[in-house]
Amino acid sequence: MLQTFKTITSAILAGSLLTAAPASAAGIAGAPAPFDKETVDIAVVSFLGGGDWLQAFEAGVKRQADALGVNLTISQARNDNDTQRSLVEQAINLGVDGIIINNGRPEVLQDVAQKALDAGIKVVAYDVNLDNPDIPQIEQSDADMAKLVLDQAIKDKGDGFAAGAVYVAGFAPLDRRYAVWKDYVAKHNLTEKAVWGVVNDTVPASVADQTKAVLTANPDISVIFTPWDEFAKGVKLAVDELGLASKVKIYGVDISTADIQLITEPDSAWVATAATNAAVVGEVSVRAVSLSIAGQDPGRSVLLQPTLITREDLINNKIGTIEELQAKFPAFLKSDAATAPWIPTVTQ
Repeated sequence: MLQTFKTITSAILAGSLLTAAPASAAGIAGAPAPFDKETVDIAVVSFLGGGDWLQAFEAGVKRQADALGVNLTISQARNDNDTQRSLVEQAINLGVDGIIINNGRPEVLQDVAQKALDAGIKVVAYDVNLDNPDIPQIEQSDADMAKLVLDQAIKDKGDGFAAGAVYVAGFAPLDRRYAVWKDYVAKHNLTEKAVWGVVNDTVPASVADQTKAVLTANPDISVIFTPWDEFAKGVKLAVDELGLASKVKIYGVDISTADIQLITEPDSAWVATAATNAAVVGEVSVRAVSLSIAGQDPGRSVLLQPTLITREDLINNKIGTIEELQAKFPAFLKSDAATAPWIPTVTQ
């Protein structure tokens, strides 16, 4: 079965990223079945097709999978709903033991996720609410992320400012973060001048073009809320090109080494972000599906707590990379979510 799995996977996932972690023929001493003796197959199906967050997430997935000795396939739908459905169905047909669904649209994935469960395959979902009690939900506490960064915006700017938000409906994390934004608009007497955004293969460039048009039409905007770092990159590009960095401030969500470099640039308009460690999210996702495969419940909701990171924090602590951030912000380094004594720990 293992050789068939590898061969068929290589054929049908041509064009998507495929990685096989080294399998441990002897299993893990003291682990429950099937991890004690058998090789376990896990598929990761991501909606997105690129970006720093996804790259870090996949690095964390690979580290934890390698520590567990599982066979791992990673595929990317590249922002295409039909492709993501097809990739999940292919994983089902291959008879994998577990599937991690990373982002996507619930209405596209709910039935195919149930199909996996019906086939005896364990499923966990990250940042897509499949509304299924049998599917553990890995979550970043999106509401807390938005609250952290928006509290900082209010601290910096006070109440009553004119603002804009970059947002695309239908994606669970963006929906949850934007809902908090709307609460802050009402609570702090903010004026939401415009909402714009797009999810495609060129998010920063596309959002930059949109942002230039919005800021030209709304010169009184002084704050832009970006509930995804790919949005923030596009907004920063537009603000820089328009020469508005001293006037328009960006409050974002998520972080990567590339983001840190943008935030710490001289006179950067991106002044704060709230984030969990994307690599840790990947590790937790693998641990959660592994617990399910072993018949151990990881919990209906597996929650990772976010950290507020300001431009001032990064500059004052001389932080230029995610590795330096982890060293100086220990809470950002790891999570105890979805752990068990038999699951090997990983180091970053």
